Amino acid sequence: MAALAGRVLAIGGSDPSGGAGIQADLKTIAAFGAYGATAITALTVQDTRAVTDVIVLPPGFVAGQIAAVLGDIGADAIKTGMLADPDVVEAVCDALAAGPRATLVVDPVLRATAGRVLLAEAALAVLKRRLLPMAALLTPNLPEAEVLAGMAIPDLAAMHHAAEVLLTLGVPAVLLKGGHLPGDTVVDLLATEDGVEAFSAPRLTSRHTHGTGCTLGSAIAAGLAQGASLRDAVLRARAFVRAAIVTAPGLGAGNGPLNHAV
Repeated sequence: MAALAGRVLAIGGSDPSGGAGIQADLKTIAAFGAYGATAITALTVQDTRAVTDVIVLPPGFVAGQIAAVLGDIGADAIKTGMLADPDVVEAVCDALAAGPRATLVVDPVLRATAGRVLLAEAALAVLKRRLLPMAALLTPNLPEAEVLAGMAIPDLAAMHHAAEVLLTLGVPAVLLKGGHLPGDTVVDLLATEDGVEAFSAPRLTSRHTHGTGCTLGSAIAAGLAQGASLRDAVLRARAFVRAAIVTAPGLGAGNGPLNHAV
């Protein structure tokens, strides 16, 4: 068995159905041959159809998990997902600032696929003020980008403008995911201070898309932990997610999980 390469700390909520959140993070990190550790911010009751209940863990407990991992095993990259409320965001930022530096990928989880709010509105200001300036990459989908950039994104031209706006929030790179736009082609934009690069691919017709954002963010973090360039990590992660959708096991009555063992 090959030795594990790279250490990734995933910070986010737990999904008992195994398709998203911390469970998807760990499966993805393992698929990339990296070592995964976790700090859980919230417990959820959910399946492929809906999130029906959420318990947010105490901020000090969340910070303690992060400190325990960083103080012992360490991390080459860190990926955040569901952060729930302002106090948890503050605690995460405090814990990251106190620990050794690692490449940070922020997946700004605002809502579940089924619509449940997973980040309190009051937490947005904290996320923008404290967490984003610590990040190496922000990976919003279009609804998340609309909230963060404060603008509608109805087309590709607006996506380009929004990506530039998001860069002004203090993060040096943005991967703006275009899957919510209609059309037969899905375009994602990778924006940095050097410009904007578009990655296009045919749209996959599938209901099995539960946890795609978590999976993509963790795949990028794993690549960065292993020393890949940002562009290469993004390309590798996008290919992984597409393959995971195509080979999805067909489970659940709603938005089914991916195949993380692809």
